[in-house]
Amino acid sequence: MDEKLKIKISIADRVYPLTVDPSQEEGLRSASKKIDTMIKQFEENYAVRDKQDVLAMCALQFASQVEQKQIDNAINGDETIDRIQKINALLDENL
Repeated sequence: MDEKLKIKISIADRVYPLTVDPSQEEGLRSASKKIDTMIKQFEENYAVRDKQDVLAMCALQFASQVEQKQIDNAINGDETIDRIQKINALLDENL
């Protein structure tokens, strides 16, 4: 049985205590650093008064990246299926 880790993640100058699987720790720490980096970029580049606005923009940025990857994968998946079908047709013709 895996033991859970108690860790503290800092996001936007707030500390969040979490209990996680050891396999999740690195990903969570990395995500926290990326969020803080993005927060700093938004604060430097835009006149932002409220941390909630910055966090909303970070959430939108990350969500749009995930959505775009899903769209790209769906398109690539369709292309792969087309290629496989063409290869199968060529094999059928030559067998």
